[in-house]
Amino acid sequence: MREDDIDATANGAGAFTGGARKRAAADPAGLRLAALGPDDLIACPACDLLHRLQTPPPGGRARCRRCGAALLTDRAAALDTALACAFAILILIAATLFFPFLTLEAAGVVRRVSLLDAVLAFAAGWLAPLVIAMAAFVVAAPAARAALLIYVLGPLRLDRPPLPGARAAYALANEIRPWSMAEIFLLGVAVALVKVAGLASVSLGPAFFACAVGVALIVVEDAVVCRWSIWRMLEGAR
Repeated sequence: MREDDIDATANGAGAFTGGARKRAAADPAGLRLAALGPDDLIACPACDLLHRLQTPPPGGRARCRRCGAALLTDRAAALDTALACAFAILILIAATLFFPFLTLEAAGVVRRVSLLDAVLAFAAGWLAPLVIAMAAFVVAAPAARAALLIYVLGPLRLDRPPLPGARAAYALANEIRPWSMAEIFLLGVAVALVKVAGLASVSLGPAFFACAVGVALIVVEDAVVCRWSIWRMLEGAR
């Protein structure tokens, strides 16, 4: 069964389709956005187009009429996916730290390097600020955001009241996201490997693939988390 989508319209209700997106019919009542209250509107996170709010059906998704960006997703499915991604990200970050990231072989000498080894090797001297920044942006920020999302979304998925400080925790998770730069680190590693490959034999370790999967899950997590819906759930539980 394909996922149901909804194209929300700028001046009225959207139309649900069986997987294929199409233009929705205008609101028969001719309702204008100016007549709606703030709680009846939602702005597209990509292009800022205002839409009349419509809750998608189970398994459905509301999309922007102009750019097609996702506006709303089914609550249960989105929370399940976001929580699964958050738990997996924490596990993969631990694997990235302690398992071999790269194996270098040159002149018969084999050296296995983990991310933690690299951090500790350059922790002293003038490179220390760079190491601290790498640890903060590549490890601490993604791990903290995943932990905060678990703290916030776990009770919501279980239909329980939010934990103390959940609203502040979710606001912090959103503030941390721009500083989570694991994908930038992985891109830098790929560029460096091109240069190192000419000097030594390089083999990718399990931590490299764990990092790559973790970056992919961060992207999935960002795609399924609907900030508007989560804020509504947190505010409604006050």
